[in-house]
Amino acid sequence: MTLREAIEGKTYIIQTVDTEDAELNAFLFSLGCYSGEPITVISRKKSGLIVSIKDGRYSIDNPLAEAIIV
Repeated sequence: MTLREAIEGKTYIIQTVDTEDAELNAFLFSLGCYSGEPITVISRKKSGLIVSIKDGRYSIDNPLAEAIIV
């Protein structure tokens, strides 16, 4: 399932990031968003999600949330 379908407050393990954009992959990797890492959806907004990865909280938009498979 994609991160966009995830339940708030539940921790998931990232299976893969499904994007063709190498620059976006590098950016997500720098945030700690890569296979095997836990990710938690903190809250939902109309335009995207607030997620917790490692010790940080980040806002990601809906298309990016669709690319993260958990």
